[in-house]
Amino acid sequence: MRVDLFDFDLPQELIALRPARPRDAARMLVVKGDEPFADCGVLDLPKLLNPGDVLVFNDTRVIPAQLEGRRGEAKIGATLHKRLDLRRWQAFIRNAKRLREGDVVEFGAGVTAIAEKRHNDGSFTLAFEGDEPVELLLERAGRMPLPPYIAGKRDTDAQDREDYQTMFAQKDGAVAAPTAALHFTDRLVAALDEAGIKRETLTLHVGAGTFLPVKAEDTDDHQMHSEWGTIDAATADRLNAARAAGGRLIAVGTTSLRLLESAADEDGTIRPFAADTDIFITPGYRFRAVDGLMTNFHLPKSTLMMLVSALMGTERMQAAYAHAIGEGYRFYSYGDSSLLLP
Repeated sequence: MRVDLFDFDLPQELIALRPARPRDAARMLVVKGDEPFADCGVLDLPKLLNPGDVLVFNDTRVIPAQLEGRRGEAKIGATLHKRLDLRRWQAFIRNAKRLREGDVVEFGAGVTAIAEKRHNDGSFTLAFEGDEPVELLLERAGRMPLPPYIAGKRDTDAQDREDYQTMFAQKDGAVAAPTAALHFTDRLVAALDEAGIKRETLTLHVGAGTFLPVKAEDTDDHQMHSEWGTIDAATADRLNAARAAGGRLIAVGTTSLRLLESAADEDGTIRPFAADTDIFITPGYRFRAVDGLMTNFHLPKSTLMMLVSALMGTERMQAAYAHAIGEGYRFYSYGDSSLLLP
């Protein structure tokens, strides 16, 4: 399909630079089948779902994966993308033309890394020196990796360490937040519990590739980034049982959706999973595991705009986004939410 089918014009003032406060005060656009759009709030979620439905969250935790350093006199920026082993990460490099294999980059605070290998996409394998766990090194030298559309408008600060982390975050490894879950609070979870709506978690470590633009003119020519995820056997069994009992599986975020679909058989049975996935969902895809999606508003011509269009229909999502823009919804990572129910 032509990538420009997923384009739209967004006024810059609708890009959210801070989250709603409190988090669950965000607005939520409900897109349900062919019904008229409904302007709701995130706090309305318990009454929009049915008892026995399951919200599926991603429990990955964002690490301070943005690093600024030097190789000699040259400034080098690094955004960690994917963990390779205990001391090595694949990273996207700013000013990569000044970096060669074997160079040592000094990131300050006693943190150094060797640029071991340049990859075909221009990224590097960085091998962090020393004996301390890399997580400790990043806590000293790293910053939260805010998306470019926020970082280009303001500096990252201490508040982002809290704001850019969901209440479900447990397992270190993401370099971007599963932002749909940023809206959840203790009071919202309590209301969901009271309404008989279940919760399950899985893990997909979101990579920096999620921010890469689609440069191809046709979706067939786009190479999707890969990310590592896992669903354990007990969780898979509970999800299958809930669906068999008539409950719907509602993915909270495109990361949860992509992992559920990666783990599902042709008949929709979810299997245990622990591997990389580079699933690329575009219109025409037959969904097997999920019955709905809660997600923020995505960038034009992005793989995530393609995913929501696959779920609801391209024309339907273009109309929904036009409605959201007209009503002043806040867009992207710190923005408002949508609930998509085919």
